[in-house]
Amino acid sequence: MERNFSYSRQIWKRLKKNKPAFAGLLIIAIAFLIALFAYVIAPDNSPNADLQTVEIQAKKPGYTQLFLKIPDKKNVRTSLAGSFFNGVILQYQYLPITAYTINGNELEVKKYIDDDTTVSQLYNIAQLTGNRPADLKKLIIKKRYWLGTDSYGRDILSRLIIGTRVSLAVGLVSIIISLLLGILLGAIAGYYRGWVDDLVMWLVNISWSIPTLLLVFAFTMALGKGFWQIFIAVGLTMWVSVARLVRGQVMAVKEQEYIQAAKALGYTNSRIIIRHILPNISGPVMVIAAANFATAIIIEAGLSFLGIGVQPPMPSWGLMIKENYNFIITHNPFLAIIPGIAIMMLVLAFNLLGNGLRDAVDVKE
Repeated sequence: MERNFSYSRQIWKRLKKNKPAFAGLLIIAIAFLIALFAYVIAPDNSPNADLQTVEIQAKKPGYTQLFLKIPDKKNVRTSLAGSFFNGVILQYQYLPITAYTINGNELEVKKYIDDDTTVSQLYNIAQLTGNRPADLKKLIIKKRYWLGTDSYGRDILSRLIIGTRVSLAVGLVSIIISLLLGILLGAIAGYYRGWVDDLVMWLVNISWSIPTLLLVFAFTMALGKGFWQIFIAVGLTMWVSVARLVRGQVMAVKEQEYIQAAKALGYTNSRIIIRHILPNISGPVMVIAAANFATAIIIEAGLSFLGIGVQPPMPSWGLMIKENYNFIITHNPFLAIIPGIAIMMLVLAFNLLGNGLRDAVDVKE
């Protein structure tokens, strides 16, 4: 235990000295914090940040709009835990306006249709405020869209923030599935050899010969479209590289003297694998896990872009590009470029971390 702790501390020291890798680790840590507190920090904290206002579609970054909040008669309450994980169910309808006038007990507003068109509408102040006219000012708000709005008039920044949760969740669960399957099969194949090794390597070679995207398509079509299905589909296509690595590492470690001593002492095979072999190959496994995490993010974005990954209205960076890529050649390319930059930054961070881990683990002294 002391030896493993000391080894981990040495890896951490080496990793901190690698500035690009440490920068990647910081970006990843920030991304996880954003994902965890997504609905707390997102300007639009409705479920999936799906507050649509089609009148203000495809607005550029920094756009501001005046709104009249019209109370919703449903009056559905959201629990604290529910609002933290799933967002707050809207209690109001948001009407875009350009100006308003109070005439006695009536509120006249100019409803925004487009930059050249407005329509006058009248509202009873008592009905709007529940017979509390002093609360009228709370119902008229100004919102700023820091990154603009998409083709449905939704806040790009909010969907980008909540999309971080989707990308990291897919990457994390996919990596867990691939590690469990890859370590299990790779360790068994490398330790027992013989027909077990032949069978596992046959499965590996068959899976390796099929293009990754095609294999993901097959799993997705079999399991169906959706958020949870994408976890399994991506995870089941990434175990191959883990199994190959673990098999080779186990074959090398198996010949070490302390493994032979453990066998001579009568330790069971499962104990030798779990207690003595796997802890000593954890370094290379961490490296490939970081690389596969980046790959999983790209695969999820690609599948969502093609329409067979995460389904609307759930925000996904790939889906955001799909919904707005037509605007690249028109007046607002930011709609598709911004989620593309987010994908690039997160994938780069995991690749930098993977390179840093490789250097930290493979140092010759």
